[in-house]
Amino acid sequence: MESGAKEEGKVLGYNSKKVKKVAILSTLAALLDDPILADVPKKPSLSDVDTLINLELGSAMCISIFKLDGTSFDVAVMNSATVKDLKLAIKKKVIELEQSKMGHRHISWRHVWANCCLAHHNGKLLDDDAALHDFGVRNNSQVHFLPYVVSKGSGRHSKRRKHRFFHGLSKLS
Repeated sequence: MESGAKEEGKVLGYNSKKVKKVAILSTLAALLDDPILADVPKKPSLSDVDTLINLELGSAMCISIFKLDGTSFDVAVMNSATVKDLKLAIKKKVIELEQSKMGHRHISWRHVWANCCLAHHNGKLLDDDAALHDFGVRNNSQVHFLPYVVSKGSGRHSKRRKHRFFHGLSKLS
C-alpha cells in the first residue's frame, strides 16, 4: 500500500511539474503578447530585461536607427554606452528581426562596418571606444547608417608581392 502511494505521488509530482511548466509558459506567452510589453524580445536575455527596466527608470536611452533603405528600428542602450555597445545592440536587434521574418540568415557584420558607419547630426561615430553622449546622442535620438569607405594613407595602390613557393630552397643548392 505504501509503494502504491509512492507511485501515485511520483505520478502526481511529475504531472504537477509538467502542469506548472505549461502554466508558466502560457503565462509568459500571454505577457509577451501584451501591448505594454511589445518591446520585449520573444526570447529575452537577462541583459535585455535589465536594459528595458533601466529605460523605464531613465538610466537608459532609446535610439532610432535608420537604415540605408529608409526603414528604421529602435534599440535601447544604457546612458553610459559606447559606440561599440550601440553596434552590438544594432547587431542583436537586426538578427532578431531577420530571424522573425525569414529564419536563420547570415549577415557579415565585418563587411557592414567596413562599408558603412553610423552618423548622428552629420557627425560620424567612428571611434568604438567613445561614449555616445560625447557625440550628442541622447534619449530618442536618431542615428543613421551612411556609406563609408576608409581611405588609404598614401592614396595609391599597394604593390603586389610575388609569392615564391620554393624561394628558400634555391639558396640551399
